[in-house]
Amino acid sequence: MKRIFFILLISLFSLLLYTGCSNQGDEKIVLRFAYASNSQPVKDAMAKFGELLSEKTNGEVTVDYFPDSQLGGERELVELTQTGAVDLTKVSGSALESFSEKYSIFGLPYLFDDKTHFYNVMDSDIVQPIYNSTEKLGFVGLTYYDSGQRSFYTTNKPIEKPSDLKGMKIRVMQSQTAIKMVQLLGGSPTPMDSGEVYTSLQQGILDGAENNEFALTEAGHAEVTKYYSYDEHTRVPDILIINKETLDRLTEDQRQAVYEAAKESTEFEKVVFQKAIDEAREKSEKEFGVVFNQVDKKPFQEAVQPLHEEFKNKDGLKEIYEEIVNMKENK
Repeated sequence: MKRIFFILLISLFSLLLYTGCSNQGDEKIVLRFAYASNSQPVKDAMAKFGELLSEKTNGEVTVDYFPDSQLGGERELVELTQTGAVDLTKVSGSALESFSEKYSIFGLPYLFDDKTHFYNVMDSDIVQPIYNSTEKLGFVGLTYYDSGQRSFYTTNKPIEKPSDLKGMKIRVMQSQTAIKMVQLLGGSPTPMDSGEVYTSLQQGILDGAENNEFALTEAGHAEVTKYYSYDEHTRVPDILIINKETLDRLTEDQRQAVYEAAKESTEFEKVVFQKAIDEAREKSEKEFGVVFNQVDKKPFQEAVQPLHEEFKNKDGLKEIYEEIVNMKENK
């Protein structure tokens, strides 16, 4: 009830802010940016977005933050942005699958060859139809943040080949693509909210999970898992979204500032992200004894080929799939 009351209060406050707002740039606009728990590089990038936006608009548009799941988890935050209760949020691309099927392309395992291919795609016009695919639902994408590669980490044994996953209960996001991927690899996918994973690993409800190295330190999973296996099955970006009415209410110059600040915050995050990943791995090894092992990816790639065939032939997705693959060939 407290959270609902808080959301109603900030919604009322925002109405007061926008009432009588002119297009002359002489009124102050405060955008509400809510987000769930995140790694420090992403938090820093979101803060950088607000700093840049204020600079570019000479203080006409500023950002207030509601961090660390104050207003709910990722799905709730998307819904709040959709209705305009908040103006902006940042969520995993997988969290947007249930709002637009186009976002499911990011969950396709081994879609990207490496980080360079990933950046080339995400910085191109290929992603614009994906960002715009939720326009009729009330929000659009602005930019992305690198969320690293996702690999399996487990409590009792390393994952060196797909058969090692047989019978293992692996936490996945609420993503049909992720569920199908783990099934094809022989594991038992267990969709679960991120906040429940630590206890489930600790109690043996889960045998493992899949995420980037930050999950070991930021979420404390290094305390309850022993092996991190670099199969690097996916690179799912984080997506910064904005309420469409909020965007339309801004002047042309202010909208331009929003897009510029978003893009520049992405470039900022690229720089700080890799350093923080390296630090997370070092801490997991030295303080918690997590063992990191390299994996021959070929058997994993072969096992998930049915998913690639599905995307190749699915209306609305095959064009995007082909564009991404072609950029791989031409990189």
